[in-house]
Amino acid sequence: MSAASCFLSEDQLLCSICLDVFTDPVSTPCGHNFCKNCITELWNTNNRSQCPMCKELFTTRPDLKVNTLLSWMVAQFRDKARQRASSSSEQLECKPGEVLCDFCTETKQKALKSCLDCLVSYCQTHLEPHLTAPRLKRHQLIDPVEDLEDRMCPNHNKPLELFCKTDQTCVCMLCSVLDHKTHEFVPLKTEYEEKKAELGKTEAEIQQMIQKRREKIQEIKHSVDLSNKNADREMAEGVRVFSALKKSVEKGQAELMNSIKEKQKRTEKQAQDFIKELEGEISELMKRSSQVEQLSRSEDHLHLLQRVQSINICNSPPTRDLAEIYVRPPSYEGTVGRALVQLEEALCKGMRKLVQVELKRVQQYEVDVTLDPDTVNPWLVLSDDGKQVDLGHTKKCLPDNPKRFSVPCVLGKQSFSSGRFYYEVQVKGLTEWELGVVRESIDRKGEIALCPTGGIWSIWLRDGEEYAALDEKRVHLSLRSWPEKVGVFVDYEEGLVSFYDVDSAALIYSFTDCSFTEKLYPYFSPYCEIGKNLAPLIILPVRVR
Repeated sequence: MSAASCFLSEDQLLCSICLDVFTDPVSTPCGHNFCKNCITELWNTNNRSQCPMCKELFTTRPDLKVNTLLSWMVAQFRDKARQRASSSSEQLECKPGEVLCDFCTETKQKALKSCLDCLVSYCQTHLEPHLTAPRLKRHQLIDPVEDLEDRMCPNHNKPLELFCKTDQTCVCMLCSVLDHKTHEFVPLKTEYEEKKAELGKTEAEIQQMIQKRREKIQEIKHSVDLSNKNADREMAEGVRVFSALKKSVEKGQAELMNSIKEKQKRTEKQAQDFIKELEGEISELMKRSSQVEQLSRSEDHLHLLQRVQSINICNSPPTRDLAEIYVRPPSYEGTVGRALVQLEEALCKGMRKLVQVELKRVQQYEVDVTLDPDTVNPWLVLSDDGKQVDLGHTKKCLPDNPKRFSVPCVLGKQSFSSGRFYYEVQVKGLTEWELGVVRESIDRKGEIALCPTGGIWSIWLRDGEEYAALDEKRVHLSLRSWPEKVGVFVDYEEGLVSFYDVDSAALIYSFTDCSFTEKLYPYFSPYCEIGKNLAPLIILPVRVR
């Protein structure tokens, strides 16, 4: 069958109901041909047997038989189309995005359109009948695609033209009056526009998510860069500090060695001077001994007596009193101890400088803390500005609420669940106080377990002289001076809570490796016996020195 004969016979092989090539063609008594399924469904839908072409009405439904000749012709037409399509795929490879004409027999041309009725793609030449033949003009043409079979209804072999919003699926016209007749339908184009708009919105949301993640990546990279800079700075500072400490230690060691050597040299010189003096006396005494020995051997009475008078033999040469000559070994006791004291003072001085730098750094994280009246114990009194708390003389009548503490303390209004924060509290004039941070779920109606497992990280002063850190085991603090202003610093992610003596720039105590999983609140307690504290706890603005 030539390409021309295929085009001529194609118009004759179309069902007038579905406008597609016959599937199981049957003939009516009036001589017209239809797809068996098409005419059967039409008669079932209309409840009467009438020819759609000539409108002849049959009193009884005809027993329709498949037209074997027409079926053979249709089969030949479809086989020829498949062979050509298969041959074209074997002969040429399509470029990405291109579809080749199914009817080109030699050099395959690029398809211009695909027919949803014929399920065939056509180039410009072979598309001509669809543009001129009356029956073929009714076929639905689309931009060339490869998956034409997927665009046909698998149940009715009709083009998928509608979208069933009820079942969210594409259907053909027969589906809308048969399987989905009670459902809601819209044309594919309408649903396409709607879905395209949704996809555009989704794409915009995805792009926004991508942008946010890119920004987060930049934020993370910036954090890493900042961390590296901070690490480099801390390492440089550590090298500088420890180099200075090492230099101080070496200097102290050298001074200690020099001091010991100087004592040793002075002792050796004194001993050498004594030895030299005694050796001189020995020399004089040996001369006198020789003279005495020679004179004692003389047997001349007159000579001996005259000689004895001349050398004054009875008088000894001048010598030092041996009791006055002694070398006292130098005392080295305390030398090392004094050197260590000096070294300790140097180290303390270096530590103070280091803490001063650290304190200035953490003071940059100052937060404005205000006391929360909903948490204050009835025995405490708050100032109007919420910056001071003192122990009152009487218990106030306050409404009970879940936030209020039954022990004399109060929390800050502000909570913190990330980052770093710092605030300062004046404790001057108080003989007893407690400061720190607590987690949100701390027990507020009973005695507080004063330790991190109880939900509190704090230090206190008791009886005007006992400073302690309330760690899992209470830590006694030996402070060089009594702080009048205490700085509290928290690094949530690092799990660090540090307390500073602000005026002396000294570190009081640090809780490290803490595990924070809840909001943290500043905690204050001026608790003591009534009349002992001479001043309130005061939250002060930070003044960086």
